[in-house]
Amino acid sequence: MTNKKMTLMEHFAELRRRFLWCIFIFLIAFVFGWYVSPYVQQFLTLPLLKIWDGNLLYVSLTDGLMIRLSLSTTVALLLSIPVVLWHVWAFVAPGLKQKEKKFIWPMLIASPILFVIGAAFAFYVLFPFVFSFFLELNQSSPVPAIVLPNVRDYLTFSIRLLKVFGIAFQLPIVMILLNRIGVLRRSVVMSMRRYAIIFVVILAAVLTPPDIVSQILLALPMYALFELSILFMRRDD
Repeated sequence: MTNKKMTLMEHFAELRRRFLWCIFIFLIAFVFGWYVSPYVQQFLTLPLLKIWDGNLLYVSLTDGLMIRLSLSTTVALLLSIPVVLWHVWAFVAPGLKQKEKKFIWPMLIASPILFVIGAAFAFYVLFPFVFSFFLELNQSSPVPAIVLPNVRDYLTFSIRLLKVFGIAFQLPIVMILLNRIGVLRRSVVMSMRRYAIIFVVILAAVLTPPDIVSQILLALPMYALFELSILFMRRDD
């Protein structure tokens, strides 16, 4: 672990060592992701296949390879993030005060947990509504049409939504962190509640597909997290 008495070059050497460890873990996770990617793909397509009895379309000979590479990278990133966070903590912790350590450490634990909760909410609650909406819209086309979802497009769209909800659920972390470092006062946040509702609705409209259901399903938990964040903010002196 980094020592306060280390020289600048020793700090750089320590940082380089931890960076190489993170790369090494990512590569191992990527190899693991390569083998489990077919199961990940099968899992991600479950919400669609539950409401639609059809086939997905591969439009290029390289689709299978590109999908596997993409899913392997996604799996590797998800598995590597806790390791990266630990190395970041191990590098900066010796330079922090005891009070700062007690505050930041729970944040590092809560962040990936909130990300998983957000992604799970999207997968189990949002996906059935969104996919039903798009299927019904395509099947009600005024011209004859065959609905064959592109596999790469579907997975890209699904993973993007999972990321959006995972990142959106980081709102309490950001707000509490800004409050603890003195940038965001609790009284100011409470006075901005009416504007927060508008901001959350606009953000949900930008981040989600153009249907009112998915926008509501993102806006509601985000505003609930906003209110929850206020409870954990430090009261003004």
